[in-house]
Order: sequence, then C-alpha cells, then structure tokens
Amino acid sequence: MNHLILLFSLFSAPAFADKESQKTNQNFSSNNASHKRLKRDWIWNQMHIKEEIDTPLPHHVGKITSSVRNNNAKYIIEGEYANTIFKVEETSGDVYAFERLDREKKAEYELTALIIDRRNNQSLEPPSKFIIKVYDINDNVPVFVQKVFNGSVPEMSPVGTSVTKVTAVDADDPTVTGHATVTYQVIKGDEYFTVDDSGVISTTRADLDRENQSTYEIIVKAKDAPGSSGDSSTATVIITLTDINDNFPVFKHPSFHFKVPENISVGGEVGRVKVEDVDEPQHRNTKYSFVRGDYRDTFEIVANPFTNEGIIRPKKPLDFEKVAEYRFDIEATDPTVDLRYFKSGGSRSISTVTIEVTDVDEPPVFTKLPYEFKVRENDPEIRTLGSVWAHDPDAAKRKIRFIRRRASPNGDYIRVSDTGIIQLPKPLDREFSSSYNITVAAQEILEDGRLSDRESHAQVHVIVTDENDNAPELVYPEEPRVCENAAPGKVIIRISATDKDEISPRGFFKYSLATEDSNFSLVENYDNTANITVKYGQFNRELAKIHYLPVIISDNGDPELSSTNTLVISVCKCNEKGNFTFCEERAEQVGVSIQALVAIFICIFTIIAFFAVITLLILLRKRHKKDLSGLGRNVAEIHEQLVTYDEEGGGEMDTTSYDVSVLNSVRKNGIKLEAVPSPYAQVQKPPGNITSGAGEMEMMIEVKKDEADNDRDLLPYDTLHIYGYEGAESTAESLSSLESGSSDSDIDYDFLNDWGPRFKMLAELYGSEPSEDFVY
Repeated sequence: MNHLILLFSLFSAPAFADKESQKTNQNFSSNNASHKRLKRDWIWNQMHIKEEIDTPLPHHVGKITSSVRNNNAKYIIEGEYANTIFKVEETSGDVYAFERLDREKKAEYELTALIIDRRNNQSLEPPSKFIIKVYDINDNVPVFVQKVFNGSVPEMSPVGTSVTKVTAVDADDPTVTGHATVTYQVIKGDEYFTVDDSGVISTTRADLDRENQSTYEIIVKAKDAPGSSGDSSTATVIITLTDINDNFPVFKHPSFHFKVPENISVGGEVGRVKVEDVDEPQHRNTKYSFVRGDYRDTFEIVANPFTNEGIIRPKKPLDFEKVAEYRFDIEATDPTVDLRYFKSGGSRSISTVTIEVTDVDEPPVFTKLPYEFKVRENDPEIRTLGSVWAHDPDAAKRKIRFIRRRASPNGDYIRVSDTGIIQLPKPLDREFSSSYNITVAAQEILEDGRLSDRESHAQVHVIVTDENDNAPELVYPEEPRVCENAAPGKVIIRISATDKDEISPRGFFKYSLATEDSNFSLVENYDNTANITVKYGQFNRELAKIHYLPVIISDNGDPELSSTNTLVISVCKCNEKGNFTFCEERAEQVGVSIQALVAIFICIFTIIAFFAVITLLILLRKRHKKDLSGLGRNVAEIHEQLVTYDEEGGGEMDTTSYDVSVLNSVRKNGIKLEAVPSPYAQVQKPPGNITSGAGEMEMMIEVKKDEADNDRDLLPYDTLHIYGYEGAESTAESLSSLESGSSDSDIDYDFLNDWGPRFKMLAELYGSEPSEDFVY
C-alpha cells in the first residue's frame, strides 16, 4: 500500500501580505521610508491516512511546516494522542502514526502543532490546531440489531401485506460508496415471504391459513457492497399468523338426548349442546336456532360466552301429563364470519335434540292468581269474602287442604278454612289498615290422611273500602297570638283540618264558630282552610289574657260528621309595628285518657287492700300474744332461736341469757304452742359477779342434754346455747361487757346521753340503773 506523504512548501512573507495587517516596527529619518515586518504563519492542509494499513509501522501521515527561519527551531505536537499514537520529527516536521488506526473506533484526531527555540523552549510561533482524518476501508460486516425478530400478520392476507421490518447496521463509512450499503435476502422461507432493501418483510402468498400452520420461521441475510459477494450476516424472523373469523361452528354429535323432571323451574338448565369452532375464542360467536319442531315457545337456546356451548332452558313450565317428550332440530351458525375468506364445506350445522320429561309428584295448582276481594269497613253482616281453589295436577287427583301461612298486618283478621273459604272473624277497620294480605298454602291429603310435604302458595289481597266513620279534626298550628290593639279584620291564624277517612273528590271541610259571642270571626277560604280574624278589635288584657275559641269542623261525607275543637288564643302586648313584645306563658293542657284513669284507680285499690291486710295481720298477732300471756313469759323464749352478740360474755356464769325453765313449764302444763316467727330473745345483764367452776358448767350442760334426749313431751324446737367459759383458775378477771355494768367503778356514765343517738346503747348499759333489762 502506497504511503501518502503530504509535503508542505515554504512561502515568502510577501505572499501573505494580503492576509495579515502590517505593523511598523522602526522609522528611518534619512529617507522617511518605513520597513514593515510580515507575520510568520503555519503552512499546511488537512492530513489523511487510511485505516488498517498492513505495512510495517510507523506510517507517515504528513508534514507540518512553519515560515520561521531559525536553525534552532524545533517542532513538537500536543494533544490526547500526541507522542503515543502520533509523533513528529523535531527538525523536519514529519508526522508518523505508530499504531494501526481503526476508523470505526475513531474517525479523526485533533492535535496542536508548536515550534519552539530548542535553546530556551520559547515559542517562535503561536500554537496551531490541525486534524488528522482516517480514511475508511470496507472491513466490517453488516450486523443485525437483534438475533431474532418477531412479526405477525392476519391469516389469509393478500400478497404483499407487510409483516415486520428487520434492520442491520454496517460500521463502515456510509459516505464511501458500497462500504455501508446493506441489502437483505430471505434464504429460508422465501416461498411464503420476501424482504426488500429497506428490510420490510411481506407475504408472497394469499392462502396462509392459521388453522393449518400458525407460525413460520424464516432466515434473512444482510450483506454490503452490492454487486459483489461482500460480507454478510443472518437473523431469524418468527412470524405468527393472527386469527380471523373464517370458520363456522360444527356440532360434535349429530343428535343430543336429555332427561328432565317436569318440575324444572322456568329458566333452569335442561342440557347443553356442544359445537367445535377452530377459530380462537374471541372469534367464536355461535348462534343457535330452531329448524324443525314447534317448540320455540317452550324452549330457548342461549350460547355460553365462555364455552360456546348451547344451553337449553324452558320458557314455561313443563307438564308430563300433557307432553312427555319433545323432539326438534337446531342449527349452529356464526353470523360474524368473514365471507371473503369462507372455506367451502357448508355454513350450516344441524343436530337433533330429544328431551324426555319425567313425572314427579307436583304440588297443588291454584286456578286463579292472585286472589283479590273487597269489603266495606265496619260491616257486621259480612262474614265470608269468597274462596280459593287448587287441584292436584297429577293422575292421583288427591283432595286439597288449605292453610293460612302469613298475614300482613299480623293478627287474626282474616281466616282460611280447610276448604279454602276466606272468612272475617270480625269487621275490619280501614283506618287501622286499608288492605290485608295473607298467604294461603295448599297441601295434598295423602291416602293415609297425612298432609303431603309439598305445597303451593297463593296471595290473597283484601281491600277495605272506606265508610265515613271519623269526624274531621283540627290540625293544631303554632300557638295563636293576637295583639291587644289589633284592628278589626286582622288575620290571627289560618287553620286546617284532617280526616282519617278518605276524602272524596267533591269533599271539603266546613268551618264555623260554636258561638258568635266573641271578638273573633271565621272566614272560609274554600280550599279546606279558614282564617280566624279579629271581629271588633281592641282586646282588654285586664279582663282576659287568654281566649278559648270553639271551632266546629264538619266533613261532606255520608253521613256528615263534625267535631268541636278549641283554639287557645293569647292576647299579647305589641309595639307600634305590631310585633309581639310580651305574652304570658299559658299552662299546657294535660289530658288523661280513660285507660290511664282506670289504671290509676286499680293501683289505688291495690295499695288500700295491701294496707288492710297488713293491719289485719298486726291485730291477729297482738291477739295471739294475748292468748299466750298466761305462760308468764315472752313467747319468743320457747321458740327456735339463735342468740348471738358481738360482745364478750360474762364468763362461765353467763347463762342467764336463756332460761330453759320455760320449756319445763310448758311440758308440765301440757300447752301446745303455735309455730310463729321467732323474734330475738331478750338478753338480760347478769346481776353481779358470779363465779363457778368448770365442773358445775359441765354438769349443767349434761343435765340439759339428758332432759332433751329423754323427755318425749317437749315441743320440737331446737335451742342453740353458746357458752363462753374462760376457766375457773384464770387470775385475770372477766372482760365481758355484760358484767361491766355492775362493776364498782365510781365513773358516772350519764354524760353518754348527751353524745347523741350513736351512744344511746352505751348510755343504757352504763346508766344509773344497772339492774334494768336491755332488749337487743
């Protein structure tokens, strides 16, 4: 490969006089002439070098030259790749490349040239930049941007339909002819697809059918340098045929047979017929229709949008006794098929459907639904409204019994007999409810007399017609008030009324005052309202601050009913503008119903009877105590009792709290006592300090036990005695509070009476009379 050597010539300074401005350095006075020094300059053009030169390194690039005339001048270069890839010969200015260059990595290099004095390294010329361009050679193969491309095209597309585009890139210089021009060629699958120079792949056939083959894999080659062999690379293209609706559904079986009970509900599923559609699900729009058989009014066929199956449903109830079998032909088709791509073979698919109805025990069937009756309110003569009727649809033709299931409003207002007669136990009130609804159940009576568990229901609706049995009532407005200085004709309030009865189209209310002897008048508005106005004017608050005005309201019914209602009108003070400034608060009228009065009287009678019984019991108790007074002791002493107290007893001698001699006296006298509630026993304080030994206590207890065990005449009462014995040998005296009352202490405890009720017990225990008995 030839070397490219660029030589740069030196030009004299006058040759560049037209490029630079002249500068005067020195003036000579002898001839007044001026010598001008011309600026020196670099002399070169762009440098070029081919890439990938296969001759030995270094490769000569070019030469830099300056107009400087100096034997000590030295050339140097600077830049990113200076003195590495590129170097300059110091004296001649020749530039060499010490590496093989690749244009695809870097197409040009920018360097800076300098000329200096080698003695002091001072610049002889300003630095100058220059560019080294690398010439391209066709040394790169076209490369596809990806190894595998994907594309899609609808099936049955016409020839030339675009599928996808492939792209290959050549790194060589596109400005050099043939170096970066890429051409494409299908080398596998060219019988179905082709590719143009821009890389667009298109179809070459119009009969590409997805149902036969859904994907194609082709190989495309890319090469450069058209007209020559060049270098090339390949890529794989996967092409998918997308589905179009070009196929009709076909039944999987020529006939279908189903069994269904006759009591299947309307809209229930009888069965499913299946078809096959080779198109994808989004293009399966099967429609089913009847071809032969007059059962379009009995059944319908609905396509399932997910499975494309035909669901057969009854449109009306089936009856085994009438029709036991249905047979008809159905057709499956798809109205959305694109007929341009329709394949021969027929667009219709027909199948025969047989439905066998099986017999079941059906509930009774009502002959008329729903039932509606009308009755006048408060009519005592009407007891029967009509009847309901049902029959057994099966061949057995069993008898029917009717039962009332539900009622609205709830209550025994309407009854149903076993034979279906609708009865009224009492007259109905329209104001309570204008209509009554009941649910009647019909059940078959089996051969053994039991009722079948299958039943049917019918709704019975009873409408109550209105009778004029309620008088109109005043709709009480806000509290009516009038100024004491109101002028005649002043409207105080507008009143209206309501009636629980129905208002006839010609019905209206009539208003009137019960008396004309008042300062008020009533004016009809003829719209079911009336105005209360001032008659004479000027009310006297000193005479009456509140006026009670009776208003009579009558309806236009047959018969005509009326009621008297009282308006309570307050007379108020007003200012000059007629605004109320002061009104007395009137007491609210409190009404008590008859039911409330009856309840109050019953409560009073109950309380009086209770107190009478208590009084009688007290008298009987006193009389009973009087009868037992012959015993000389309190009746409580001979009853079952438990005597307990929190104070410590008087020691071993504290036995006087209970005297068992009463029992002995009862036994000896032979008196039978009634069992009455036992009060607490009277506890007496011991008369003084009495001491005894343990032996005496034991002996006394044993004696009492023997008497209780052996004497059969004693009354059946148990007595519990609690003895607190401290011991005869104790040096400490007894701490019993019962005994302390008889101590020899000189302290006067009468002051306890002054301490109030809380110290009353202590005052009695330690008072001035220690021998007094205390009842606890």
